[in-house]
Amino acid sequence: MDFSLSALQKERYARMKAAAQEIPADSSAAEFRRDRWKRLAGLGLLGAAVPEEHGGAGLGALDTALLYEAASEGGADTGLLFAAAAHLFACVRPVLEFALPETRKALLPALCAGALVAGNAMTEPESGSDVSRLATRATKVDGGYLLDGVKSFVSNGPVADIYVTYATTDPEGGYFGSTAFAVDRDSPGLDAGAPLEKSGLAACQAGEVVFTRCFVPDDRMLGRPGQGQLVFQTSMQWERSCLFAIYLGQQERLVRRCVHHVRERRQFGKRLADLQPVANRMADMKLRLESGRLLLYRACAEIDDGQDPSLWVAMAKLAVSEAAVATALDAGRIFGGRAFLAEYGIEEQVRDALPATTFSGTSDIQRQLIARGMGL
Repeated sequence: MDFSLSALQKERYARMKAAAQEIPADSSAAEFRRDRWKRLAGLGLLGAAVPEEHGGAGLGALDTALLYEAASEGGADTGLLFAAAAHLFACVRPVLEFALPETRKALLPALCAGALVAGNAMTEPESGSDVSRLATRATKVDGGYLLDGVKSFVSNGPVADIYVTYATTDPEGGYFGSTAFAVDRDSPGLDAGAPLEKSGLAACQAGEVVFTRCFVPDDRMLGRPGQGQLVFQTSMQWERSCLFAIYLGQQERLVRRCVHHVRERRQFGKRLADLQPVANRMADMKLRLESGRLLLYRACAEIDDGQDPSLWVAMAKLAVSEAAVATALDAGRIFGGRAFLAEYGIEEQVRDALPATTFSGTSDIQRQLIARGMGL
């Protein structure tokens, strides 16, 4: 069992980390800049896990996760990286794996190049974790479907050009009752709302999307009728693994900053590093980081090997998201009163980490998936 990265992976990681240091943070959640988005595309983040023939980099799950981890460790804004990850894993991957050949040809190159922004429209006001009961309906008509319903917390929603969304096509169909679609923003009957005022991940705009008898042609269906859950769960395998590499990079930065701080800061006539409770807290931060990293890399390896990654993905998502919150809070304790000052950036890291235990399936949902994987 080899735990080391190859020379190529190390080189790619270092290059991305250095490039990320040159990406300025967004100053306002109300501002979305296409030039910054295309810059992410130029670094390969918007099409990393897409074959070269469709305009991507042709990387597998592990190499894609490493890119996002490196970009985050390099200091790229967590919200901006989250926006890119939602675009790639929740939207581009479903188009790649389930769209018709002509639809892939029409959409994928522009999505990878940053010419198009994709929005993930799954969550509904009354359906967060319970994605099996979607109120949005898709009614079959000649040549396509009419969509009616409301989606909330749509990542990239206010600025997206394409929405990957899900709607009930058979209310009695259970697992096979929903269908996935890729819908153009300018489709009649589609209304994208203004950005929500969020406390974290500000650079990823999120908003409401309303469908009112919105016509979607048959060639924009992803997969076949009734395969919505399959499309969604497949995308979640990528999102719950690769996206959370962002939080590995964030933790790496926080640990490094805390190490520097406790070496320099003195209290009670000693360095903070010499105080046992502080050293213990630092050890816990490192343990959480490396444990989560091993689980996430294993989950990605299972995807790349064509195995069923469900158990490893759930464990990785749970471990990394919980670690991100705990480590951000620990950093706040280590920095003390300074953690409340915006100039130190610790409070921002806490706000960016807190949603990690909710989106892409809550921690309790991951525990249910783990229990199921254990045969309970």
